[in-house]
Amino acid sequence: MPQLRIALAQVNACVGDIATNSAMIRNWARSAVERGAHLVAFPEMVLSGYPVEDLALRKSFAAANRVALEQLAADLQEDGCGDALVLVGHLGRDDEGPRNSASFLHAGEVVATYHKHHLPNYGVFDEARYFAPGFDLPIVRLHGLDIGAVICEDIWQNGGPVAALGKVGVDLVVCLNGSPYERAKDDARTPLVAGRATEAGAPVAYVNLVGAQDELVFDGDSMVTGRDGRLLTRAAQFTEQLLVLDTDLPAGEHTTTTVPTEPGTVRSPAAFDVQRILLQPDPVPAYEPLPAPPVAEPLPDEAEVWSALVTGLRDYAHKNGFRTVTLGLSGGIDSAVAAALAADALGADAVHGVSLPSDYSSEHSRSDAADLAERIGCHYQEQPIRDMVEVFVGRLGLTGLAEENVQARCRGITLMALSNQYGHLVLATGNKTELAVGYSTIYGDAVGGFAPIKDVPKTLVWQLARWRNAEAEKRGEVAPIPENSISKEPSAELRPGQVDQDSLPPYDLLDEVLDRYVESDRSYADLIAEGFDADLVERVLQLVDRAEYKRRQYPPGTKITFKAFGRDRRLPLTNRWRELRPDQR
Repeated sequence: MPQLRIALAQVNACVGDIATNSAMIRNWARSAVERGAHLVAFPEMVLSGYPVEDLALRKSFAAANRVALEQLAADLQEDGCGDALVLVGHLGRDDEGPRNSASFLHAGEVVATYHKHHLPNYGVFDEARYFAPGFDLPIVRLHGLDIGAVICEDIWQNGGPVAALGKVGVDLVVCLNGSPYERAKDDARTPLVAGRATEAGAPVAYVNLVGAQDELVFDGDSMVTGRDGRLLTRAAQFTEQLLVLDTDLPAGEHTTTTVPTEPGTVRSPAAFDVQRILLQPDPVPAYEPLPAPPVAEPLPDEAEVWSALVTGLRDYAHKNGFRTVTLGLSGGIDSAVAAALAADALGADAVHGVSLPSDYSSEHSRSDAADLAERIGCHYQEQPIRDMVEVFVGRLGLTGLAEENVQARCRGITLMALSNQYGHLVLATGNKTELAVGYSTIYGDAVGGFAPIKDVPKTLVWQLARWRNAEAEKRGEVAPIPENSISKEPSAELRPGQVDQDSLPPYDLLDEVLDRYVESDRSYADLIAEGFDADLVERVLQLVDRAEYKRRQYPPGTKITFKAFGRDRRLPLTNRWRELRPDQR
């Protein structure tokens, strides 16, 4: 059987930085060819970065992609990579409009281009807004083997290009991906890739981005499955990696260019225009294969989430030109976890923690904040806000909630001033539970440029803190998060003796209701049928519905759940619909 050495370049691209992305592609392609690769595949839209959002609508950006793609083909030839087939994702454009495209580069030329067929238009995806679907199905023969390409969503939908490739005959399917991370996604992704391989009757080489773009994180998890669906190799998550695998593929010597019609399908596979491109008809001379690369195991849940959060924060800071961050250290669990994440993402020396005590701040909030800073080794200072609060309260005659919120806003002003003065990125430390019910002060603790735990429910914040400390202890390191920050009752300390549970239900119960209402779109009636107390449900749902305006103004933060606020869950600010008891409507 013909041999073929496949290289999957699991890399981190930056949106809009075409020159740097192009240079990165050349470097990784050279490394692959030096290791003897015949086929080198890069992820979805790696040349442009992904997702490009409304950049896709700019003709100048599409034109720059095209120029860079043609130059890249020539540069790869100059680099000694011309004999390899290099598959690159990029932004395309033709008479139909923008395209999410993948081009085959060989011998200094762009020899074929595939346009993504299935365009996702749910969750974080708006691709039907930007791209025209493709119906061309190029199949390139390399060293006697027929190779087809698809892009990301093309394997998540039944029918379409994978089915068409299987019907006309192909020896290998390469899938280019910009597949965003969410918890336990590998549980669905791996069997999906395996299933598409059996459907196509050919191995599937799946290559995915790593790194982060705004709220989205890409975890890599690139893999190759055999035609029987067996997992042959898989890359590690959240790290750049060149995955090289030798394969023996049965050559089908396929010639068909007409896809048989299947009655009853929404769109017949016959709609695809199959083109067969002959590059190298003869198999490579037999060679000694490399040792099979290991199959990386998916990370355990807490390690996976922590890695995603670290990656999201690191890339957002670095790709936007920030080298340092600052955040308020309250001594509580949220700021402690955010600070530990920042230290892991950027290094402790890049983290500037600020204690911002008011008249109502307890002694343990100050001591726990200082303890945290010492444990992680970050910069630390104390900036009391008492005098600022007194001016506002006295001048305006504030009491009650207005006085409480002034404290939070004075803290926000202080952090933003330090950001302006020293160039730090301000981190907001609110969690998903607080955002859901509006338990934050707009222009106060909600200020900042990035919110690292924005999509982390409160109960998971505690779980991550305990996990991170346990990991440190396993390595003989100091646990970064003070035990008192984990065990004490949460409080915003905006009035004497205040604790969160004065205003909110217990967090474990609250997170259960929120998971069903926010993540799963359960109605009031559904929640009551599941056994939750009616008064509790009504209270929580009203809090969530009334806080949309706060969430809309909150900083971006890393997505880890199925339905994150912002990109996934977008409700109107002006909205009189309420999930209430039927007799109250």
